[in-house]
Amino acid sequence: MKTLIMLATMTLIIASAMVLIVNLISKKTFMDREKSSPFECGFDPKTSARLPFSLQFFLVAVIFLIFDVEITLLLPMILTMSSSSIIQYSSVAIFFLVIILSGLYHEWNQGALNWAY
Repeated sequence: MKTLIMLATMTLIIASAMVLIVNLISKKTFMDREKSSPFECGFDPKTSARLPFSLQFFLVAVIFLIFDVEITLLLPMILTMSSSSIIQYSSVAIFFLVIILSGLYHEWNQGALNWAY
């Protein structure tokens, strides 16, 4: 038990010393204009590097992620189909699909899927 504690202490000391040495040696601070610019090519960009992001693409990406997660939740239902009754399986699957489709209908009514305003 004593050797285990000594081994853990030595490992902690060696790891801490290595982290400290690496942090002291590898500090590189380049504070010139090219390194702090958005592009490191040496010239100023003609337009802003921070262009506004379209909210429409974000909403479509979120809807895609929701339906992507839905597929990962539906796939295990196929494996449990043999161990459950068809009525129980159907009711759970239909309830799940109704929730997902009602969310899609809500997004459609709110105008999240319209590309032209």
